Amino acid sequence: MHTSRPSLNALRAFEATARLRSMTLAAQELCVTHGAISRQVKSLEEILGVTLLQRSAHSSDPTPEGSRLAEGLSTAFNLIEASIEQLKPEPLTLSCSASIMMYWLIPRIAGFHERYPQTELKFNMNYDQIDFVRDRISVAIRTSTIEPPKDAITRKLIAEWIGPVCSPAYAESIALKAPVDLERAQLLLTRTRTQAWDDWFEASGSASSNGTRHGMYEHFYLLIQAAVCGLGVAVVPQMLVINDLLSGKLVAPFGFVPGPRELVLWVAPHVSSRSDVTVLEKWLVAEMNESLVQMTKFAQ
Repeated sequence: MHTSRPSLNALRAFEATARLRSMTLAAQELCVTHGAISRQVKSLEEILGVTLLQRSAHSSDPTPEGSRLAEGLSTAFNLIEASIEQLKPEPLTLSCSASIMMYWLIPRIAGFHERYPQTELKFNMNYDQIDFVRDRISVAIRTSTIEPPKDAITRKLIAEWIGPVCSPAYAESIALKAPVDLERAQLLLTRTRTQAWDDWFEASGSASSNGTRHGMYEHFYLLIQAAVCGLGVAVVPQMLVINDLLSGKLVAPFGFVPGPRELVLWVAPHVSSRSDVTVLEKWLVAEMNESLVQMTKFAQ
């Protein structure tokens, strides 16, 4: 007796919906309409005879049966993509936050291209979790507080040193000479790390300040620019402000201390043996170590 089998399109539609918890986002990812996703998922449920999604006005969450199916499908689709990658490699792609890209990578990337002119390198600006295959990422720089993909090859890079920075004029205007003087300061914050001041007070052994917490910026690069413009004092990773410290745009009145995070490298397992990936990994490690030498000049 012939048994109906679900189509690949239906399986793709369901896997994307279950992973993204949204038919709308699944439709955008697969470049089809919301209605097409809905019809494919409904047909899959009819063929299998089980409910795969709990639908609401705001989300589409998988049922226990749907979760089991989605997990298996994600693994299978990733395996297919990885097999294709081995035959037809994607370009070498490095993922990191926009702040690391702007303040650390771009000032150094010319040296990479000069040393390895035949290596094509693309970029993905992201600071959260990723899927190597789906997002077509070869290597990612992340902080140790972010959970890596299950199959990631993880390398430690350097400890993240943190400290307060501000413009020289702002430091002079409030006579910023000791941590207690932060009581008079505007303490700038970023949404990507709202606990930055608490991290620094604990790591440095300084008493917490009652200074005004002010100016919630979306990203570190906006926070740093606010500090350069004299709007207050910001706690930032030292690697992001090395050039501004050397140029005198910023000062670090209390130096820097190792914070609670490390920078780590995630390498996609299916490309780890590629020569261009090996070259990029070695270059990043060497540049990070060089940055660490520079950072010791401003240690507390």
